[in-house]
Amino acid sequence: MTKSGQMACGTARRMNGHVKSMYFQLYTKTAATLLSLMLMMVFDTTIMVAASRTQQCGNSLLQALKLARLVQKESVDIIRTYKAAQGDLSELICKVTLYGLPDPNISGLEPSEQISSIHTSLQEFSPHFRRVYDQQTDLQLADSLLLLQLNLIRGRSQYLDVQINHVYQDLFPNSPPLVPDSSGGATSLPPPQNVFQQKVYGCVVLKTYKEFLSNVCKYLRTLKNQMCGMNIRRVNKTFF
Repeated sequence: MTKSGQMACGTARRMNGHVKSMYFQLYTKTAATLLSLMLMMVFDTTIMVAASRTQQCGNSLLQALKLARLVQKESVDIIRTYKAAQGDLSELICKVTLYGLPDPNISGLEPSEQISSIHTSLQEFSPHFRRVYDQQTDLQLADSLLLLQLNLIRGRSQYLDVQINHVYQDLFPNSPPLVPDSSGGATSLPPPQNVFQQKVYGCVVLKTYKEFLSNVCKYLRTLKNQMCGMNIRRVNKTFF
C-alpha cells in the first residue's frame, strides 16, 4: 500500500472512531435523560398518592372530630334540659350509679381496635336512647323540648357511627367495614321501672354518653395528629 493510501486509511479509522464516540455519547445522554424523566414521574406520582392519602385521612378524621364535638356539646345541653324537665330531685337523680350501661372508655391497643371500640359503644347506646325516649314520651308533653333533643341526639349518634366507619375504611382500606348491629351489641336494657327509676336511668344514660363523647373527641384529635402527620413526615423523609 502506498503512503497516501495508508494516510487515507488512518484518517478513515479516526473518523469512524470519532463517529462511534459521538453515537455513544448521544446514547448515554439519551439514556440519562430518559432515566431522569422516569424518576421524576415516579417522584411526582408518589407525592400525589401520599398527598391524596394525607388529605383523605385528614378529611375523614376532621369530619368525625367536628361531629363528635358537636354531639358532645349537644349532650351537655340535653342534660341541662333533662334536669329541668324532671322537677324535684333533678340533681339527685343524676348522681346515682347504674350498672349495665355501655363503657364510656375506649378499649384496644391498636387504632383499628380503638376505632372498632367506638363503633361498638355507639351501637350499644342506641337501644338505651330508644328506651329513654319512650319513657320520657309518657312523662313529657308531645311538644317538649326534651323529646326533640332526645330524638336529635339519637340521630346524631347514628350519623357519628357512619363517620367512624368512614375513618376506619380510610385508615384500613383492606379491612371489612364495621357492620351495624341492630341488636345493640352486648348491652342489656333494664327491667321495667317506676317513674323515679326512669328519671334516674335517663339522666345516667345521658351523663355516661357525654363522658363517652368527651373521650371520643380526645381520641380522634390525637389520632388525627398521629396518622395524618405520619403520612406527611414519611413523604418529607423519603424525598426531601
